[in-house]
Amino acid sequence: MATEQARTNILSRSPFEPLRGYSRAVQAGDTLYISGTTAMNYKGEVTAPGDAYEQTKAILHSIKTILTSRGFSIGDVVRTRLFVTNIAKWEDYARAHREVFENVRPASSMVQVAKLVDPRLCVELEVDAIKGLSEQESVSIEY
Repeated sequence: MATEQARTNILSRSPFEPLRGYSRAVQAGDTLYISGTTAMNYKGEVTAPGDAYEQTKAILHSIKTILTSRGFSIGDVVRTRLFVTNIAKWEDYARAHREVFENVRPASSMVQVAKLVDPRLCVELEVDAIKGLSEQESVSIEY
């Protein structure tokens, strides 16, 4: 028999949330799922239009805010997904990601998409986190 867990929908002031029927993030117990987040604020203003590095940095700042608002830390992040509009700029996205996650090393994907909801946007980022993952071990495998 499954044990019930509390579910908390975390809402921002994004105009897209009510239009699409989703939450910025959902917390289920000690797990936090952060929806695709861009460098656009609730007023429709875009940080650094077209700049892969600066937009990724801005998104990661928003992600940190969401994490800490629910008692999570960057060290609790276990997975990131980057949806990018120009894979040729992968090093710019990667640099901003590495600056935050170099010591955490979450599982991560970077996928090129045709476009995002606004042509000024060049990256969207999703994050999954599990609260309390303070200890870390890295192992190497061959495949």
